[in-house]
Amino acid sequence: MTTITATGARSTRAAATRQRIVESARDLFVTRGYRTTSLRDIAAAASVSHPGLLGHFASKDDLLAEVVAGFEVDNETAFDMVSAAAEPGELVFADVARRNARTPGYLQLFAALTGEASAPGHPAHERMRTRYARLRTLSSEVMEDARFHGAVDRDRDVDGETTRHMAGWDGLQLLSQYLPDRVDVVDMLEERESLWALPPGWHEPDAATPTERASGPLPPLFGTEPSGEDEPGYAVGRRRRTQILADASRLFARGGYGDTSLRDIAEAVGVSKSTLLHHYPSKEVLLSAVLAERDTAIRERNSGGVADRASAALRSIPDGARVSALDEPGLVEVYAVLSCEAVPEAHPAHEYFTRRFDQAIDYFTELFRLAQLDGDLPEHRDPAHEAVWLVALWDGLQYQWLYDREAVDVAAQLRAHLDDVLPRR
Repeated sequence: MTTITATGARSTRAAATRQRIVESARDLFVTRGYRTTSLRDIAAAASVSHPGLLGHFASKDDLLAEVVAGFEVDNETAFDMVSAAAEPGELVFADVARRNARTPGYLQLFAALTGEASAPGHPAHERMRTRYARLRTLSSEVMEDARFHGAVDRDRDVDGETTRHMAGWDGLQLLSQYLPDRVDVVDMLEERESLWALPPGWHEPDAATPTERASGPLPPLFGTEPSGEDEPGYAVGRRRRTQILADASRLFARGGYGDTSLRDIAEAVGVSKSTLLHHYPSKEVLLSAVLAERDTAIRERNSGGVADRASAALRSIPDGARVSALDEPGLVEVYAVLSCEAVPEAHPAHEYFTRRFDQAIDYFTELFRLAQLDGDLPEHRDPAHEAVWLVALWDGLQYQWLYDREAVDVAAQLRAHLDDVLPRR
C-alpha cells in the first residue's frame, strides 16, 4: 500500500511539473516568439533544471507540439459547444473568435505560428496544415447549414466563401497583434457574417450609375518609396551584397530570423563571417536590408502601368498576386515567415510591419473611398472595413497557399472577393 501511494505521489508531481513546463513554454512562445525562446529559458521559467525538462520533453519541437495541441483541443471543443448551442442556421464564427480573444495567449501564439509554420521544415508545419483541413470541414458545415436556413444567400459558393473566410480570419488575428486599436477581430467577423445574407455583387436597386470620370488622383503605392540613392560601392561589392540579400532572404523564409545565424548566411554565400559583417555590420541591419529589397522588388513589379480609376487599381490586385506566386514565391515566403515571427514587440522587424500594415490599410481605405465616390463601391459597404478585410484576406490566402500550393489559388480567391465587393454594372 505504501509503495502504491508513493508511486501515485511521484506521478502526480511529475504531471504537475510537466503542466508547469507547458504553461511556461506557452507564455514564452507568446511573449518572445517560438524561435527566440530556448529550452533553458523555459526550464528557468518553470523552475526546473534543464536535464529535468528534457526528462519530460526531448526537444523544443516536442514542447511546441504539446502547446499547440492543447490550444487546438480547447478551440475545437469550443467550436463544437458554440455550434451545439446555436439556433439552426446561426453563424457562430464571431462567437468563437470572441471566445478565442478571451483565452490568454491564443491569438498571439496562433498569429505567430500561422506564418512561422508555413516553412515546410518548421516543427508545427504538418500540424497547422492538418488544422486548416479540419477547420475547413467544420466551417463548411456551419456555412452550408446557414445557407439552408437563409442566413447565407443561396447563390453564394460555400467552398469559396469558407476558404476566404478562414483566410481573412487568420489575417485579422495577425493584424490585431500589430494594430490592436485599429483591428477588432470579432467586430470584423460580425460584419462579414451580415454581408453573407446578400447575394454576391449586391448593390442598392436605386444606386446611381458609376461615373465616367474618376473622382480624384489615386494615392501612391504604400511602403515602396525609393531611397533616391544609388547602391554605393564597386560592381563586385554590389554583386556580393545582392547575393547576401538573396541568400539571407531564402534562409529567413526557410528557418526564420531567430534561427538563422550570420554564420549560416555567410556559409550560404560562400564568404567568411567577417566579410559578411563588412557589408552588413549586424543581423538587424541585414534584416532591414532584406525587407527593403522586398519593397524594391514590389515597387518595380508595379511600376509598369498606372490605373486611372480606383476600382481598376483594386481589380488589378489578383494579377499581381498571380505574378508573385509564379515568379516570386520567395517574396511571399519571407514576408509570411517574418511578418508572423515579428509579432513580439521586441523583434527587430516589429516596427517595420506595424508601420507597413498601418500604411496598407490607409492606402486601401483611400482606394475604396474613391471607388465609392465613383459609384463602383456600393453604399452599404464601408471603405475602412473593406480595406482591413482586403489586407487580412490577402495575407491569409498567402498563408494557406504556403501550406497547400495545389489547393489554394490566391489570385482566383481575391478575384472572387473583389467581384463581390466591386460589382460590374
